[in-house]
Amino acid sequence: MNGSALYLGRIVHRRIRPLRRRFDARVFSLLVDLDSLPAMAAGLRLFSHNRFNLIAFHDRDHGGRNGAALRPWVEAQMRAAGVEPDGGPIRLLCFPRVLGYVFNPLSVYFCHDRGGALRAVIYEVRNTFGGIHHYVFSIDGARLGDSPQSHAAAKRFHVSPFLPMEARYRFRLTPPAERYDLLIRVEDEAGALMTAVHRAERRPLNDRNLMAAFLAHPLMTFKVIGRIHIEALGLWRRGAPFFRKPRIQAGDAAIAPPPDTTTPKPAG
Repeated sequence: MNGSALYLGRIVHRRIRPLRRRFDARVFSLLVDLDSLPAMAAGLRLFSHNRFNLIAFHDRDHGGRNGAALRPWVEAQMRAAGVEPDGGPIRLLCFPRVLGYVFNPLSVYFCHDRGGALRAVIYEVRNTFGGIHHYVFSIDGARLGDSPQSHAAAKRFHVSPFLPMEARYRFRLTPPAERYDLLIRVEDEAGALMTAVHRAERRPLNDRNLMAAFLAHPLMTFKVIGRIHIEALGLWRRGAPFFRKPRIQAGDAAIAPPPDTTTPKPAG
């Protein structure tokens, strides 16, 4: 299916300051080739594209969130970052809809040229207030299986009310092959505030593996949003500092229908 796959793994969040807190969750993700979505849906009984199924992917959950095909939107972000697309594969790693529901705190686009080289990475970040923001990084010819990529960007989007806006992200990413690894470090001038790690292993994308993933994690997407709110309640009860959402910020759909995009340069 042109590089599409299932990834089984675990997400671990560690808050370091001002309160120490940790949680981890077992999850499964889909790596979908944007051009092969119709073929994926035709070849799988348990997966649908833009329709309800046990497992599904909807275009309106990503990018411009208007239901349009995602490739033109992604290519526009690549050009804004100084990367000219040549029609090479674009793959998206994300949580799928399970029984019609999904919340993706983070989705990652891997944009390749026709020769297979990775040319750009887009981190699609959501908050629970309905906002979305994209951090876009150009890549100089890295290929799958090469050493991890490192990027850094100033925080431009309010995600958690328990993290300040005056912070910086550092990403360390090993693109999906047999394994997938992503480390995100949120820091301020005094050092790390929080780290988030997603590690997963590749499985063939077929109905048998989709059913096994569903049976192992039947309400995964509901648990993701539930766990976020439980953690927020725990932080609030322990007196963690609370930072209100800026009145106007990048990613607010009512202010900027096409979500604002940050195009920082790679940090390494």
